[in-house]
Amino acid sequence: MGHILGEPDFNTPDFIKEAAIQAVNENYNNYTPVNGYQDLREAICRKFKRDNKLIYTPEQIVVSTGAKQSIANIAMVLLNPGDEVLLPAPYWVSYSAIAILAEATYKEIPSSIDTDFKISPEQLEAAITPKTKLIFFNSPNNPSGSKYTEKEYLALAEVLKKHPNIFILSDEIYEHINYEGENFSFARIPELYDRTITVNGVAKAFAMTGWRVGYIGAPEWIAKACTKMQGQITSGTNCIAQRATIAALDAPVSKIQYMVDEFKSRRDIVIGLLNEIEGVKTNTPKGAFYLFPDVSAFFGRTLNGTKINNASDFSLYLLEEAHVATVTGDAFGAPNCIRISYAASEEQLREAMKRIKKALSN
Repeated sequence: MGHILGEPDFNTPDFIKEAAIQAVNENYNNYTPVNGYQDLREAICRKFKRDNKLIYTPEQIVVSTGAKQSIANIAMVLLNPGDEVLLPAPYWVSYSAIAILAEATYKEIPSSIDTDFKISPEQLEAAITPKTKLIFFNSPNNPSGSKYTEKEYLALAEVLKKHPNIFILSDEIYEHINYEGENFSFARIPELYDRTITVNGVAKAFAMTGWRVGYIGAPEWIAKACTKMQGQITSGTNCIAQRATIAALDAPVSKIQYMVDEFKSRRDIVIGLLNEIEGVKTNTPKGAFYLFPDVSAFFGRTLNGTKINNASDFSLYLLEEAHVATVTGDAFGAPNCIRISYAASEEQLREAMKRIKKALSN
């Protein structure tokens, strides 16, 4: 049973598919502008203003083939060999790889389940060096589901204000899969607006992972540089997907609330079942669709003849013994944990937790 993929198990909503069909019938089939259709960039500006209280112009928007490309563009544009990237851990697996591809180094800022997988201002200050150029920040977080509050954003911002050479990549791809309170954005802080690149997309909230549409809101000079970079790699994003994205972004968030409600219900079910297993330590994610339990209590133990030394051993044991696929926390900079995706049916989740419980009852 696979619980490793970071994508919703819902179908793309019909109103979005209908917009795509209309675009096909209207013969949208040519190359697109490198930075995206003008009316899509205008729709993104409306979305930023409505949902995030951020003011951008279409010239500050770049549409890419997925938010991953958006992030890679930013890294290639801003980083020079030897620059340092800060990664609050746990972090999405591609962040470190993208930093390396940009010939930068990266430094993890550790956290734990005891702090709800959040870093403190003191940790951030201690991690900064003269080489620090960029911080990747993701809330709600993949893999932990943790979400920083406005107060916590503002406290971290006080540190960043003292270091004007550091840029902030704010990855907000899970903003609408949010179970508690409002989302906040670094770009809402006036002193950080010109140093923040806000990254988002339609993959997670609208169940559009395969449509591959991401975008940024950024200072205009960064947007222009990303457009130039993208123009020599992929050029413009798929024409039909862009037309569908306009429909997605202009729709009220209530159109996708049914997915969020279902994810929250599944979260609660899986937390309850995991908490029945002695040695598995959980937090309560405030967003996304992952659980990131601490399984370090099993390290050093032998289960059904298998020695568990670390999270990788633990994940492999669950795969071989329970036939349940998870992701080791080592990949996310959190070696005591594993990631479980609850983007699956309730029946599948209950069966997976039953198998895990049996495998760990040793």
